[in-house]
Amino acid sequence: MNAACAPAFGVDVKKLCVYIDTSVFGGCFDEEFEANSKDFFAILMSGLAVPLISDTLVAELTNAPEHVQELLAELLLHDTVRLELSEETLELRDAYLTAGVLSLRWSDDALHVAHATVARADVIVSWNFKHLVNPVRIRGFDDVNQVRGYQPVIIMTPADLVKTWGATDECDA
Repeated sequence: MNAACAPAFGVDVKKLCVYIDTSVFGGCFDEEFEANSKDFFAILMSGLAVPLISDTLVAELTNAPEHVQELLAELLLHDTVRLELSEETLELRDAYLTAGVLSLRWSDDALHVAHATVARADVIVSWNFKHLVNPVRIRGFDDVNQVRGYQPVIIMTPADLVKTWGATDECDA
């Protein structure tokens, strides 16, 4: 666990700081991802982890169906940390794009990783296999992060993170 994220937001260092991307919200309403997504949100809402969301996520969900917006509103009632867009985050996003990790068309995906990296999140959670939960992309993000003095990123699906919690004492904290 990254001991830097939690104290920065005034929360228990035993809790993981989990950055949530947009796909996870939609996953709650997709037959393929529904069960694992709902289990993931149940863990967050029980207070066992620190949810991190960004202004980017909120903007992406502005035109989402009402049930997705209601899930976001519910999560915001549970000690969720909202990350504001900063110059540092924009510079890191631009570094990912310049390095070719993602193309300009997918700059918001790069921005999600930059938000999480700058906030020193323990893990990014996503169902986006093409741009985020992808070992080639993760290696690219990590290469840029190393050059710029940031930690490597860990990107997992909600299913994998729920399994991890089930295999450790993390949920017993």
